[in-house]
Amino acid sequence: MTILRGFCLLLASGASLALAAEPPDLIVHHAKVVTVDSGFTIAEALAVRGDRITAVGTSADLLPLAGPQTQLIDAEGRTIIPGLIDSHVHATGAAMYEYDHPIPELETVADVLKYIAARADQLEEGDWIVLNQVFITRLRDQRYPTRNEMDQVAPKNPVIFRTGPDCALNSLAMSLSGIDRNFTIPEGESGLVEHDADGEPTGILRNASRFVKVKSKGKSATFDEQRERLRQLFADYNAVGITSVADRAASNNGIQLYESLLAQEQLTCRVFLSYGVNGQAKRETIEQSIQKAADHPRHQYDPWIWLRGIKVFLDGGMLTGSAYMRQPWGLSQIYSITDPQYQGLKFIPDEELEHMARFALERDLQFTAHSVGDGAIHALIDAYAKINTTLPVKARRPCITHCNFMSAEAVTRMAELGVVADLQPAWLWLDGHTLYKQFGNDRLAYFQPYKSLSDAGVIVGGGSDHMQKIGSFRSVNPYNPFLGMWIAITRQPRHFATPLHTEQQISREQALRLYTINNAFLTFEEHMKGSLEPGKLADFVILDDDLLTCPLETLPQLTVFATYVGGRQVYSH
Repeated sequence: MTILRGFCLLLASGASLALAAEPPDLIVHHAKVVTVDSGFTIAEALAVRGDRITAVGTSADLLPLAGPQTQLIDAEGRTIIPGLIDSHVHATGAAMYEYDHPIPELETVADVLKYIAARADQLEEGDWIVLNQVFITRLRDQRYPTRNEMDQVAPKNPVIFRTGPDCALNSLAMSLSGIDRNFTIPEGESGLVEHDADGEPTGILRNASRFVKVKSKGKSATFDEQRERLRQLFADYNAVGITSVADRAASNNGIQLYESLLAQEQLTCRVFLSYGVNGQAKRETIEQSIQKAADHPRHQYDPWIWLRGIKVFLDGGMLTGSAYMRQPWGLSQIYSITDPQYQGLKFIPDEELEHMARFALERDLQFTAHSVGDGAIHALIDAYAKINTTLPVKARRPCITHCNFMSAEAVTRMAELGVVADLQPAWLWLDGHTLYKQFGNDRLAYFQPYKSLSDAGVIVGGGSDHMQKIGSFRSVNPYNPFLGMWIAITRQPRHFATPLHTEQQISREQALRLYTINNAFLTFEEHMKGSLEPGKLADFVILDDDLLTCPLETLPQLTVFATYVGGRQVYSH
């Protein structure tokens, strides 16, 4: 990293002057250029040669640099911001989510049951009905569909309603999977089967869907079809100003898809890869997976595709009732929790967590873990603190993914250790009302505490955890970055009367940093992108309105006029 940083600093000084000596390929002028540099400077114009910014300043200063081949774009007063970065996507899976058939909007349990019934009519008896990633916190009923309800609409088809790491089954799915009152999770493995008062399984499994013997007959896509759908998804990312993403559980096939798009000159988003590793496997298997990432050719820096991280799952989800908390969840009809002492699920023992994180960090791979509950977050911070006693971690930027339920202590320790965070504001908007109903106001005081994290100097990136559907608002986890900024600014959950802990609200400038320079820092690229400065990559977005002054309520509907990646236009309105 020292060599890379030195190269970038050189590029941002002497090398940029050499480039500026030749006429720019492009000058965008008469704009409001929001640079997001250290002083949050506002300029009027920027010049590009090749894939780099060569100058930023006034229109009067930059226009005379134009040569006969320079393209001039009069922005007509429009606002320009750095290319937006999403810190957390699962693009290859999201692109394929509706490949077999479209999934309607599901807002109630009745909608879910109607969909299951329709699938039962379309499929043959005995065919599996699989519904993925419909979160109970986002259903108006705020509960799982029951086993009996699914039996009634699909009595002759096994049904799995999978929501994150947890799922609900109908009776036939349970029978085919051998899940009855005598079924137990093997010793040493994580997971929980919920039972009713009579000792019968209710059909709800927490982190145990691996025991469900699904045999789906959905149609399979060729590699070329997968690549084309990924290209379409990236085009939609570009349409909302996204120019870079971090794939937080990259697979071998996914890496090949990105590489194939790059080879065909169709890759329009830069991709930072966190290689997905099964943190519950044997230590030797985990080490082999991490070493495979360290030895991968893509571990060498490339501004388009860089394999630089490792991702594991440490706990369950807050949307499903299995995040690992320091205090019990509490009895819940929403999450079907009947044990008053239930704290959620932690998948990795502390000693193993420390070992795998150290193994990754030693190999120049950023380590992160899906950590939703405060119990999981504290466990990961503890692991980083232990590693830090013999291997300084700050320069290695260890990360916490999701990082939702926090504490003042967690914020302070993250700042001391140099731990960075990958958060998803949309969860506050979509799920805040349900979380308030479950946990009350006090336990949410440090839920996504953007202001406290910023004040402490913890670098936080904004992301979406986009997993399903193409469409920045229709996706199950919406990836519209302007919506994400609005949420971090207002902290207003939908279907809720008031904002959630206004003391944690941040400014528009801070919200923009979440999706630009902060995310560039999370991926070790703050000297390459994230702000509009000479020497940096020419990734920028022209907006139809001013993000900093438009009415706040209109911020989520902000329209992108044009998007550029490396000086090349990849989207125009």
